[in-house]
Amino acid sequence: MKEHRIRHACRLALVSALLPLAVGTSAQSAMHWKGTVSRAPQPLQANTGLPAPIDSSKQVAAGFDVQRFEAVANQLVANGRIPGLAMAIVKDGQILSARGYGVTDARNPQPVDAHTVFRLASLSKSFAGTVTGMLVNDGVLRWDSHLTDYVPEFRLSLPNAAQQVTVADVLSHRVGLTHNAFDRDLEGNADYHSLTMKLANAPMKCAPGECYAYQNVAFSLIGDVVFATTGQFFSETVARRIFKPLGMHDASYGLEGIQASARWARPHVRGGGGWVPLTPKPTYYRVAPAAGVNASISDMAQWMLAQTGHRPDVLPAPLLATLHAPLVDTPSEIRGASWRRTRLSSAGYALGWRVYNYAGNDVVFHGGAVQGYRGAMALLPGKDLGVVLLWNSESALPSGLLPTILDSALGLADGTWLDDDIDIAEPSETLYATQPVKTPAGTDASAATASPF
Repeated sequence: MKEHRIRHACRLALVSALLPLAVGTSAQSAMHWKGTVSRAPQPLQANTGLPAPIDSSKQVAAGFDVQRFEAVANQLVANGRIPGLAMAIVKDGQILSARGYGVTDARNPQPVDAHTVFRLASLSKSFAGTVTGMLVNDGVLRWDSHLTDYVPEFRLSLPNAAQQVTVADVLSHRVGLTHNAFDRDLEGNADYHSLTMKLANAPMKCAPGECYAYQNVAFSLIGDVVFATTGQFFSETVARRIFKPLGMHDASYGLEGIQASARWARPHVRGGGGWVPLTPKPTYYRVAPAAGVNASISDMAQWMLAQTGHRPDVLPAPLLATLHAPLVDTPSEIRGASWRRTRLSSAGYALGWRVYNYAGNDVVFHGGAVQGYRGAMALLPGKDLGVVLLWNSESALPSGLLPTILDSALGLADGTWLDDDIDIAEPSETLYATQPVKTPAGTDASAATASPF
């Protein structure tokens, strides 16, 4: 009992270190996209009203060439390697590239462009952590608030465990459950509420706050907290607090959201000697905080600008520092793809973000996949750099482009992260989807060309 009290006190001390957050100013009106190069509102020097100078210590290494990365992206979609891809690179508050490559649908090819909407899968978790932090910033919630204060019916199998779970525990996967609890039931079309009730009888790996195990169902309880705090549905709060002020005009939540998009990328799996488009399945959309966001690469460029500190009117620096601070070790993340084994020396989970030591540099990261969609995003704070890749197939082929870009920014010798026939890995948050959609065969996907914005 004494040992438990000591552990609990240590956990509260860790969470209390997150509490000091500056109150953000009111959001500016939505930004409008003006092309493949854009600049966010810049921080101003005190008492001068002039833009703050770019920190020369954050310059990328010589030879960092955005056109080269765009050429690699073109090669990735060439000859049907993958159907479609979108990539954004931001640096020093500027969008260096935000383009689409390949096609939205292998059987009804239309070019992917900067406003083509993709399903983000687990990249959605960064939005959940951020909107929660904004409520903490407002003073209406605390990181050490207990989940049962907002979801009183929440139960866990260990005595008194449910009452110990904090908001920070939920967002850092420290609820104490075994990994991916009830994901298979979710894939089997179970509804979210019934699965949260089943958590009461789920086996536990540890006491809350004492270990890491990745979750989708339990993570999404943060949506109930946001609803209880604001009186608005979680998706409405994210749209009001994040999508609208950041100018993320293509972003939405849910199956209805992506299907209502003016242009969206169909998911694909391999079959019949090529890529087969799917009908998206609603299952993981039911856990909106964990996997519900749809967005274009234009939207994600704005998200990277905000997360790299260039929208302090919406996301102040102290809040970002808290969101990106690791709370629990995740050593399994340094295994898997070759770039992870070679470059990563440590890994942790923060609040909706992963944090890596990448060849001695901090990298804030998240990956995600639902069958037929994949994506990865990374922030390199030491270089004021952000990178996002989204693609509409189950292929792991584009995964190596992200570490290739990071290596170039850091001046590291190129690793062999890409296939040998591409000049110049794999997200772990894999979810699932549905059966191929029946569409007429015979359409030549290679007939549609890659499209800039």
